[in-house]
Amino acid sequence: MNKPTSKQVEVQIMGQSYLLACPVGGESALLDAVERVDTAMCRIRDAGKVKARDRIAVLASLNLAFELSQREADSFQASSFGGEASQLGDAEDTDPAVQARVDELIRRLDGTLGLDGQLL
Repeated sequence: MNKPTSKQVEVQIMGQSYLLACPVGGESALLDAVERVDTAMCRIRDAGKVKARDRIAVLASLNLAFELSQREADSFQASSFGGEASQLGDAEDTDPAVQARVDELIRRLDGTLGLDGQLL
């Protein structure tokens, strides 16, 4: 009999349940990813500037993608030039230029989404 190649895992992000497909044996990695997304979204929600879930999700995605690209760039520099990769700090330790860029992205998203809160 064939073994299943994926399974369903129920997770919660910002208090809402989701049923996600996951490769067998990949549950730990999925739960780590869910924790990162939940933490990023809750941080944005708790800051109080953004209320709509879709906007929070977009901003959290942008933040996580930015962090990933920074880590990849740092890792590339470390491997290419023999230096140590810098570690990303928490949101409170964010460079003012980065925070200004995030604020600008929020402003642009708000303007683009308009009053209806729809991306498309």
